[in-house]
Amino acid sequence: MAIPLVQVDAFTDLAYGGNPAAVCALPEARPDRWMQQVAQEMNLSETAFFYPEAEGYRLRWFTPTVEVDLCGHATLATSHVLWSEGHLGSEQPATFYTRSGVLTARRQGDWIELNFPANPSHPIGAPAGLAEALGAAPTAIAENSLGYLVELESAAVVRDLRPDFAALRRFPVHGVIVTSRGDAPYDFVSRFFAPAIGIDEDPVTGAAHCCLGPYWREKLGKTTFLAHQSSARGGVVKVQDEGDLGSEGLARRVRLSGQAVTVLRGELLH
Repeated sequence: MAIPLVQVDAFTDLAYGGNPAAVCALPEARPDRWMQQVAQEMNLSETAFFYPEAEGYRLRWFTPTVEVDLCGHATLATSHVLWSEGHLGSEQPATFYTRSGVLTARRQGDWIELNFPANPSHPIGAPAGLAEALGAAPTAIAENSLGYLVELESAAVVRDLRPDFAALRRFPVHGVIVTSRGDAPYDFVSRFFAPAIGIDEDPVTGAAHCCLGPYWREKLGKTTFLAHQSSARGGVVKVQDEGDLGSEGLARRVRLSGQAVTVLRGELLH
């Protein structure tokens, strides 16, 4: 049976910008090995697979080499597909059951808002060789479950960075976020490198903004941000850090908003 596949550019309002993701709509679960093979065939930073479960959808994300716990741009792309391909009505929210718990999405005009778990960082000393691998001197370094978060001197330094991916691959983390205060109109800018999981540079990374929201809240003393991921393709993310919700019995959350554009529709035949 042919399986619908849609390719979506996420965190952009322009085709061939933002971060591309392939999205497969499955009638039911398929073997892990098959999903990994499809992701390798697509050769994008992420391929998403969803199928009906309970009151929503089971959602999984694969790079060309591994399954990951959380992917923002592929969740945004999947949400876009649910509405644009008629799986959900335009006013219905999307509910996803994932390795990172229950995630939700809702439409807000031309934007899609994702409700994700926050991923705060803690300061660490400079790992040996990290500055040399990045090719820039950090002003601060922190760590979270995604990897290292490295603050650099300026947006220009972030944009001009040319890291040594082979050297970065040797560090014991999935990825490295580099960031700085932004230049107008952006509050901060960032890039994300993850050669250890098969992605030298991810064009726009929702999961990284789950770390960047809490980080820049502490630095800038505000809770809402307009952010730019300064890769070659580039992308815009609205970030709202909801702070400590412990009094409500809830884990800390971050709301990420972006736009998305369908660029390809097809079918998987095998």
